[in-house]
Amino acid sequence: MSSAGSPRSALAFAPILALVLSVTVGSTAAQAQNAGQIAQVRQGAHCPKCNLFQADLGGRELRGRNLSGARLRQADLSLAIMNRSNFAGADLRDVEAYGALFASASFAGADLSQASFVGTHLQGANFRGARLAGTNFSGAEMDRATGLTQAQLSQACGDASTRLPPGLRIPAC
Repeated sequence: MSSAGSPRSALAFAPILALVLSVTVGSTAAQAQNAGQIAQVRQGAHCPKCNLFQADLGGRELRGRNLSGARLRQADLSLAIMNRSNFAGADLRDVEAYGALFASASFAGADLSQASFVGTHLQGANFRGARLAGTNFSGAEMDRATGLTQAQLSQACGDASTRLPPGLRIPAC
């Protein structure tokens, strides 16, 4: 009599299945957004190293916020006013920041890969060590940004209206 289809063999695999499910569900929950932290930031709180995945902060006035090391991946920062905010070391991949104001903000060491900063004001923003692969800076005002290198900008894109520091150029999108 074969035991492959018996209830006994199914019970033998139950602990393994439970372990696989708990690891999968646990890792998914750890990667999900934190609604409480998002609500705190929307109300103006500082939140370094917070999980703000897919947060909707569009149109908010959040000047001088400390969001260093925060996970803002796929967040909406469109039309936000975040001058002098600290995003150092933050995950800003796939962020939508159309028309936002980031004057004197710090993006030092942040990952802005595949983000859209179309029409943003980035005067005085610090990009030292930031990853800009696939970042769209079309129409961005960044001629007084600091820490930008040609190597960084060569991985990003912009258009004829993108304003850059002297001596730097950006490929067309």
